[in-house]
Amino acid sequence: MNLNIKIKSYESSLVDETTKKVVEAAKAGNAKISGPIPLPTKKEIFTILRSVHVNKKSREQFEMRTHKRLVILSDVSEKLIETLKRMEVPAGVNLEVKIK
Repeated sequence: MNLNIKIKSYESSLVDETTKKVVEAAKAGNAKISGPIPLPTKKEIFTILRSVHVNKKSREQFEMRTHKRLVILSDVSEKLIETLKRMEVPAGVNLEVKIK
């Protein structure tokens, strides 16, 4: 059984920290590990007018970056799956687990 674990966050340090936790849990569960594979960072840019009625040329830009990592685990036991489901991750980190 294979697991694809995708880790997403707006802060790269949180992604790396969570990836280390997942890899340590996988090593403790004797699973074969591929990765962590860095996926492309999604960058969203928002442009906002600084003033409401006048100064159309005066604008402000903000960006939001989503950092992603992929960890592929092979030969996974049921105990390891339960460990990964109950793993505590920092606030702002999304952990997607897909079973193949």
